[in-house]
Amino acid sequence: MTDNQRGSFWMVLSMLGFGIEDAFFKAATATGGVSAGMGTIQFGLLALILYAGYARAKNVPLWSPEYLKRNLLIRTGFEVTGRVFFALALAYTPLSTTSAILQAAPLVVMLGAAVVLGERIGPLRWAAMAVGLLGVLLIIRPTPSGMEANAIFALLGMLGFAGRDLATRTAPPGTHAAQLGILGFAVVTFAGVLILAFEAGPPTLPTPQAGLLICGTAIAGVAGYTALTKAMRTGDVGVVAPFRYFRLIVALILAVTLFDERPDTMTLIGAGLIVAAGVFSLWREQGLARRRVPR
Repeated sequence: MTDNQRGSFWMVLSMLGFGIEDAFFKAATATGGVSAGMGTIQFGLLALILYAGYARAKNVPLWSPEYLKRNLLIRTGFEVTGRVFFALALAYTPLSTTSAILQAAPLVVMLGAAVVLGERIGPLRWAAMAVGLLGVLLIIRPTPSGMEANAIFALLGMLGFAGRDLATRTAPPGTHAAQLGILGFAVVTFAGVLILAFEAGPPTLPTPQAGLLICGTAIAGVAGYTALTKAMRTGDVGVVAPFRYFRLIVALILAVTLFDERPDTMTLIGAGLIVAAGVFSLWREQGLARRRVPR
């Protein structure tokens, strides 16, 4: 098996883990057994404990002064935003809609890289971003009669995650991937506290069934994050990265089979446009990178 094949395999496993994580969390919050805030806190704490154990097994310090560096603080701020609104989207928005909108994050990262980091973007990739944006608009339908208000949660969550990914490009190079994982799950816990602060009524512990589902959320999340790290360090990014869109396939299957969702034609067309635009952009970027390599 080549490095690209191994990397693609790890990426598929990663997206499967994240898709299952989303389904577990939605199942826990949709039953009323746990609120979005308390569920996010439990998820963050459990995943933090699991990842801290993993970091210690790798002899990686749990704390790093790099956490307080400006670029990582900016990354943390975006991650808080993403986690807060994505948790709310999973709780109150159809899983198929939430996952479809999330797929636009790589396109937004590319846009941010052009605007903030000064990376050059050709006309074809600008066109791909426009197509991806059209796909998002088809899903949320921003008209007084058609837009689902809760879809805004998914849109804001996607923007938060895109900002996080963009800020990761400028993260201090001395920060170990395990430390980024610890920081990320600590942020999940903090995001849960923020959500809980705005929820009505006193906080309540999850029911046994919801608690088990959140445990599944944490295990699937840690597995997905670990597989993602392996994927991005194995093989060419241009080959491995498009398999991120496998998460949408997993989400659609779980949405239909577990939550009895029936995405309409506009949602499916929008999701298709987002995925097509993202895959084209990655393919185009890989082609340009090959041309820049001296021979």
